[in-house]
Amino acid sequence: MNDFTAVIKHDDGWWYGWIEEVPGVNAQERSREELIIALRECLSEAIEMNRRDALESAEQDYSEEPIAL
Repeated sequence: MNDFTAVIKHDDGWWYGWIEEVPGVNAQERSREELIIALRECLSEAIEMNRRDALESAEQDYSEEPIAL
């Protein structure tokens, strides 16, 4: 399981959040709990979409290699 960092802000009755490590993954909800759920869903969808795009771009005769930081 990978760890990601959510930047969370509460302003004027709304909760806003961004995932630091993945551009474009953000959400806005009325409660903190709903925000965390929305960020997880958005992050999961973004990772899956990026994975599909990478595999489609490679087309065929490729390998996959885990890379850890």
